[in-house]
Amino acid sequence: MLMRPLRRTLVAISLCIILGNTSAMAEDIPYIAGTNPSERPANAPVITEVKKDAAWYQKALHGVTEPYPSSLHFRENQGNWFTPFNHAGMTGRYDIRGWHHQ
Repeated sequence: MLMRPLRRTLVAISLCIILGNTSAMAEDIPYIAGTNPSERPANAPVITEVKKDAAWYQKALHGVTEPYPSSLHFRENQGNWFTPFNHAGMTGRYDIRGWHHQ
């Protein structure tokens, strides 16, 4: 019977210690992704330039023959974000640009 009040006291003390330290720990964390998705954090990295050399264009136009269609003009505005046009897709009959052929 004496253990029950002692256990409650220890749990209460432990909670006070844990909850008391969370505010100090929260100040050490500069940013947690997803807590406010509508705002970009002030200390997030920013891409200032995109380097598109001959190798980039060769990979981007892999499997496309000249004359290049005007629908590929979007590549001039392509940034460093992911696009499926620069990566191999499905295999077999769906591989119309020949990414998987050697």
